Amino acid sequence: MMRTILLLGLLLLGISTQAENYPYRSDYLWLTVPNHADWLYKTGEKAKVEVSLYRYGVPQDVEVTYEIGPDMMPPTSSGKVMLKGGRAVIDMGTMKTPGFLDLLLRATVEGDLQSPTYKHHVKVGFSPEQLKPFTKNPADFDTFWQAAIEAARKEVSAEKLEVRSERIDDYCTDETDMYLLKLHTDQHHSIYGYLSVPKGVMQNMDASPTAGQEIVNRKSVNRKSVNRKYPVVLCPPGAGVKTIKEPMRNLYYARNGFIRLEMEIHGLNPEMTTEQFKEVSSAFDHENGYLCNGLDDRDNYYMKHVYVACVRALDYLCSLPQWDGTNVFVQGGSQGGALSLITAALDRRVTACVANHPALSDMAGYLDNRAGGYPHFNKMNNMLAPEKVNTLAYYDVVNFARRITCPVYMTWGYNDNVCPPTTSYIVWNLISAPKESLITPVNEHWTSEDTNHGQMLWLKKQLSE
Repeated sequence: MMRTILLLGLLLLGISTQAENYPYRSDYLWLTVPNHADWLYKTGEKAKVEVSLYRYGVPQDVEVTYEIGPDMMPPTSSGKVMLKGGRAVIDMGTMKTPGFLDLLLRATVEGDLQSPTYKHHVKVGFSPEQLKPFTKNPADFDTFWQAAIEAARKEVSAEKLEVRSERIDDYCTDETDMYLLKLHTDQHHSIYGYLSVPKGVMQNMDASPTAGQEIVNRKSVNRKSVNRKYPVVLCPPGAGVKTIKEPMRNLYYARNGFIRLEMEIHGLNPEMTTEQFKEVSSAFDHENGYLCNGLDDRDNYYMKHVYVACVRALDYLCSLPQWDGTNVFVQGGSQGGALSLITAALDRRVTACVANHPALSDMAGYLDNRAGGYPHFNKMNNMLAPEKVNTLAYYDVVNFARRITCPVYMTWGYNDNVCPPTTSYIVWNLISAPKESLITPVNEHWTSEDTNHGQMLWLKKQLSE
């Protein structure tokens, strides 16, 4: 059953210092109100947006310049309008084919801090439920990934899967425990992760005589020592070469009876200092970033070991004697949203998936003269050459979305320029499994704490005995 919830509030209160829709502690506030309450239109319908600019909550009569164009593409029209009583209505026109139009606004306030320009934008959709992918579906897609996973398991079998574990006292509370893990996913790669659990669950790890510094073999665990069983949640990371930020921010999973592994993908210890991460990152990246490394060859593309690592992380979680034997969840946002959907498609043990504004979606869409997904290869020299596009087909979320069978909960915003709504809708349209969505039109590339906590509650509803 599909249920779509439209969150239309403007979220003007409680805005954090993170990059969101409005400047933090700015004197100026834009307000844009499309004449369709859900910001959606049929192809051929005209969209009109009432625009207001406030200073200290007082409407401003200023000249506004604007540009209108398809989602993530160059503008196709422009104009000027004078706000009267702080308001004006702009006719955005329409689209003949499914997609989104973006209205970019600029206002220069004379005499204010050397006449700064204040910007804002708003996107509206036209029949987005009809959007289809540009990316092709390779005939040998399933055999390619089955072989990759089997090869990794052969190199490091489930029986010999090794994890170095260390209890991190600074991240433990009266209700929860936290462990830093190192998981060897194949012969050449490893990942780190923070494992958060209800208090006292991982007795076998605490019992290690060397405080978790030794390698713990999965066969050595005394399975009879744990009475209660728990669902497991894998949380892949967003894009970048960086640490796992604020490991304690999602402890409500452990407090609600989940074993949760928040992982990184590069084999970098998250306990490194910020300076160390900067040094590694500067030497680590291809000139266009790791998402470009090896893109000429599907077998050597950097993300191959990452996708396999997500499945191997589930191998670890499902090897825990504390797992309930049934419930396996994946949850993440942006690149993590992409990896969650990918893992759900690759591993039938996954029983439910949560994905926020997934990256890596219809990445070659720019070749169809419309928005493509992060990392926006159209901005990089020769990164959409035919041989690279062929590789991308094996790694694009759209081809995994086709194969998902478990329930999916997906969230995205229309004003997102990192993972544009065009590509989120394409992914959504391809999912044939039971699905629910939380659409937040005003949101850029972020979700609120309430939204994140609500996703945990949704996962609780998916629990099976």
